[in-house]
Amino acid sequence: MARLEIHDQMGMMELIQEIGFLPLLDSGIAGFSAEEMADEECRYVVFPDGGWDWPLWKWKGPIVTESPTVYGKFFAGKAGFVSRQWWPDLMNYRRSRMPAPEEGTIEDMILATLREQGSLITRQLRAECGFTGPRMRSRFDAYITRLQMGCHIVTEDFVYPRDRHNREYGWGWALLTTPETLLGRDACQCDRTPDESLRRMQSHLRQLLPQATERQIQKLIGASR
Repeated sequence: MARLEIHDQMGMMELIQEIGFLPLLDSGIAGFSAEEMADEECRYVVFPDGGWDWPLWKWKGPIVTESPTVYGKFFAGKAGFVSRQWWPDLMNYRRSRMPAPEEGTIEDMILATLREQGSLITRQLRAECGFTGPRMRSRFDAYITRLQMGCHIVTEDFVYPRDRHNREYGWGWALLTTPETLLGRDACQCDRTPDESLRRMQSHLRQLLPQATERQIQKLIGASR
């Protein structure tokens, strides 16, 4: 695809709707990430006093809440955006590969907790599920990533702590929920078979990314074995 330079949040929203799939950071395919498509002035910068600014990072929440976009760790365990137009196909295919967890498993408990609560930030969900001991965080995060790759969990928004002046700071916490809760069940339905969804996504990405190898495309949509 042509080299693009996105200068603002609205431009990134429009791009996602146009191309359908967009990893946030390095995807392994040259030029295909929000970071690489953002203008230089929108990338991460550290100031002499130790502070930092990253406009692209700050756009994530508004992109998810103000445009028809779904966000989560959908691309080989890495975060990115999917337009709601393409979401049913991705969810249809991924859930055929990674179906709902068996009853009584840890992943089932995580999903049941989210369905009951509606949405929770990651650390709240971790506590609700009893992952409070030493070295439990990375183990729990692995379950969350797997459930996102299976399109069972998505990010609803980002929550930031506030300082004594009521100003947001830090990297923010992902507010997690299920796609059915966020989008509604109708928006998660697909009238194609999983294989039809796969072929549709493959065809689209081959046209979008002529520089990508077949293996890279398969990895991106979770079709690699």
